[in-house]
Amino acid sequence: MLAYGFLAPSLLLFAVFLFYPMFKSVYLSLHSTDPTGQIAAYVGLDNFKAVFQSGLFLQGMKVTLLFVLFTVPTGMLAALILAALTHNRFKGMRIFQFVFSLPVVLSVGSSAVIWKFLFHPTLGMLNYLLGKVGIDPIPWLTSPDWALISISIMTIWMNLGFNYIILSSGLQGIPDEIYESAKIDGAGPLLTFRKISMPLLSPTLFFVTVVSIIGAFQSFGQINILTRGGPMDSTNVFVYSIYQEAFVNFRFGTGSAQALILFAVIMLLTLIQFKWVERKVHYQ
Repeated sequence: MLAYGFLAPSLLLFAVFLFYPMFKSVYLSLHSTDPTGQIAAYVGLDNFKAVFQSGLFLQGMKVTLLFVLFTVPTGMLAALILAALTHNRFKGMRIFQFVFSLPVVLSVGSSAVIWKFLFHPTLGMLNYLLGKVGIDPIPWLTSPDWALISISIMTIWMNLGFNYIILSSGLQGIPDEIYESAKIDGAGPLLTFRKISMPLLSPTLFFVTVVSIIGAFQSFGQINILTRGGPMDSTNVFVYSIYQEAFVNFRFGTGSAQALILFAVIMLLTLIQFKWVERKVHYQ
């Protein structure tokens, strides 16, 4: 009974903020709603059919997958390089570690506002620096060709702090004796990193991969603040499409159906990663 007593607060929070919204989404996905959000009629799977027939699913998933492809590998590679560079102790290392970890303390809203000023077509720092080297200004957030790339750059920077801290902690957890043995055997820095650091860091990399992919699929705040899904739906990722359908168009049934489809996609991708990618992980 004592154990259940300790579990009760957590179970209550899960029930209110996780299980109830999930069951409510399933209920709404099977019904149509009026403009006030009230249940109008039972429609079965018609909301799911409407999502697939309208092209919302394909368009949203196409933009979302591009966003994941732009942000996850690049963000992990940047964090891994920075973690490797600051792994060796040298003078001033703490300053670099602080700077690289800084984005993790900023909220999505604050980061988006900062980058909105940086991306400004005439007053932004990025176009100012490009002009200094003779490059024409880039329409960062107003061009369909650049908007998703701009959002991806901001997201990579925003996630850099978390990824850097996790990967840096993983590198710090590798015993120094292994590096010393490799050094005695004549292994160079690159060979040591490839043959020792990477295999021993693989559990950490796997964790960061899973978390980063799930986070990329759930990205919403920066898109809502910077582009609102535009221009021409070039940044209309699946989560933002759910928001528009449910809370702008007040079609809660279709929005709930999209949310459940996204849940199924994320769960499937996570299962695939645990089934196939985890085989490459070396646990000690």
